[in-house]
Amino acid sequence: MDTINHSTVVTLKELIAYAEGAVVSKTLTKNKSGNTTLFAFDKGQGLSEHTAPFDAIAQIVDGQCKITIGGVDFKLEEGQMILMPATIPHALEAIEPFKMMLIMIKDTTND
Repeated sequence: MDTINHSTVVTLKELIAYAEGAVVSKTLTKNKSGNTTLFAFDKGQGLSEHTAPFDAIAQIVDGQCKITIGGVDFKLEEGQMILMPATIPHALEAIEPFKMMLIMIKDTTND
């Protein structure tokens, strides 16, 4: 399932809009190897601490956020990315409205 067309140039910032007091998400690609999701967080919104069974890359495409990984805070802004390792608790908070592309990478070696 893809929600973007193959061989088409897109601007990530323009694929998703902010919604007041909310988190908006849009799946860009999804298959057995992982998925790519675009998120837009209004200021003060976030994701509470959780773990994931797979590594995830958060690529900030607009604004600023705080990402906490294993109890350590990181401030990220447009153009920066961070790897959130599998099974390590992490959380996200919008310092200001921000957009990010989240790439989940599944280990399919045992499939």
